[in-house]
Amino acid sequence: MAAKSAAARASQERASHDNGSVRTHGAEESARNLDRLIHERTRLGIVSALAVNTTLSFNALKKLVGATDGNLSVHARKLEDASYVSCTKSFAGRLPKTEYRLSAAGRKALERYLDHMEALIHATREG
Repeated sequence: MAAKSAAARASQERASHDNGSVRTHGAEESARNLDRLIHERTRLGIVSALAVNTTLSFNALKKLVGATDGNLSVHARKLEDASYVSCTKSFAGRLPKTEYRLSAAGRKALERYLDHMEALIHATREG
């Protein structure tokens, strides 16, 4: 009898797993389609901050996303290489000034990312 109930439990677990796979298929698909470049926390912070500000200085952006100088530089460069962000360097007197701006491509990428996240949230809540 114990063997029969163990088999029944295993069958029930497989059935619930199979049903879960069907229910979460949309969520899994949305998760796979996320823009990995933006999905990283610091880069998402950079793009989000620039989406609501016309431009931000290096120091303002660093403070907003809570990054170190080196960390911000590396992540901003990746976004710049993807043409999501533009960087303008100048001098204010003798002090270097670096400003970032979200490009049209970056804004579109953020919109796609947010759409994917909304679809993932919706699919997860339906389940």
